[in-house]
Amino acid sequence: MFVQVIRGKTKDAAAVRAADEKWKKELKPGAKGYLGATSGVADDGTVVIVARFDSEEAARANSERPEQGKWWNDVGSKSIENAAFFDSSDVELFRDGGSDKAGFVQVMVGKADDVAKYKEFSKSMESRMSELRPDVIGGVTAFASDGRFYDVTYFSSEAEAREGEKKEMPADIQDAMKDWSNPIQEYIDLRDPWFDSA
Repeated sequence: MFVQVIRGKTKDAAAVRAADEKWKKELKPGAKGYLGATSGVADDGTVVIVARFDSEEAARANSERPEQGKWWNDVGSKSIENAAFFDSSDVELFRDGGSDKAGFVQVMVGKADDVAKYKEFSKSMESRMSELRPDVIGGVTAFASDGRFYDVTYFSSEAEAREGEKKEMPADIQDAMKDWSNPIQEYIDLRDPWFDSA
């Protein structure tokens, strides 16, 4: 899997949604290898679009389509200010990955000093999450070569996620986490996420 994150700012969430709908209607049919996307606008106007492709080659081919360039110049860039792109083929799925049934999505931006160790810890937590945090449906984490990452976690609802955050973790997990300096640098809450699948 290949993930491309588009991040920027907007003063008009409806315009971002309209731009996305236009892309799905007019360009999605020709986007070979496109698997789907999770998108949303946070309360402070931060826009996050997490698009998934079956390969980097498919994502590149989509970006190079003339109609894609025209859509971005005429529509996309007009609704998203200061857009930045984050591309990754180093992708880990938590449980079954993302879910279109999520009522709340939290995007965590961070940097891991030891990516392999971070992945190992995440995998060790996966089997226990159904018991400890049933509100967590799944997730997708995309890593850059320097350890920067976007962790996109899908929850059944924001209310259940907030309740889950209050739970005290078991002692063994707390002990394991003592070895970590918190790699999360930023949290972006998408309270009204929208989804797309191929």
